[in-house]
Amino acid sequence: MELVYTGKTKDVFKLEDGHYLLKFKDDVTGEDGVFDPGANTVGLTIDGAGLAGLRLTSFFYSKLNEQGVPTHYVDANFDDATMTVKPATVFGNGLEVICRFKAVGSFLRRYGAYVQEGQDLDAFVEVTIKDDERLDPPISADALAMLGILSLEEYEILKQRTIEISKFVAAELAEKGLTLYDIKLEFGRDAKTNEIILIDEISGGNMRAYKGDAYIEPLQLEKIMLA
Repeated sequence: MELVYTGKTKDVFKLEDGHYLLKFKDDVTGEDGVFDPGANTVGLTIDGAGLAGLRLTSFFYSKLNEQGVPTHYVDANFDDATMTVKPATVFGNGLEVICRFKAVGSFLRRYGAYVQEGQDLDAFVEVTIKDDERLDPPISADALAMLGILSLEEYEILKQRTIEISKFVAAELAEKGLTLYDIKLEFGRDAKTNEIILIDEISGGNMRAYKGDAYIEPLQLEKIMLA
């Protein structure tokens, strides 16, 4: 295996057959020891977070694949905390796509003059550029097209798939009595077909889930969902 990328929460290896291997780590995003799925820095390390993230990712991706939603997921090895994925290219230097059902996190910090904390949002989609130096700035569909990162047509596909996947995840959580406040997804182009596909992970590390007014930590979320 060839190590090709070291990320905040995963390392990426290239396999001889052309697939890639994602090694999940126990590092999670946040600041000053407080977990925050919207943060662009590693804030803390939680024992078992990597395996919990992988198990939940495998759970969601397997269901999405069964439904015909295009993803990069191939299979997972829980013993090694690794996931095999198809090759894909990212948009520009990488985009993050957030779907919001409640006004919390950075949305509340930006627009707090107009919304109340926890206010309902109608699957609001926003895109940010992966750029740690500039704190992952939000970007509009027109700007994405103007900068050649993705076309307006591709943006519409990205938006609709984000809503579809996020509502699917929300429905799965609802079956366990949980409410999805927001979720962060990543997409890329399939290296062979150029189709827009879901990449990276779907886990407690990239969403906010609540039971009533109580926030559910990533490890607890995995236990609840896979019980």
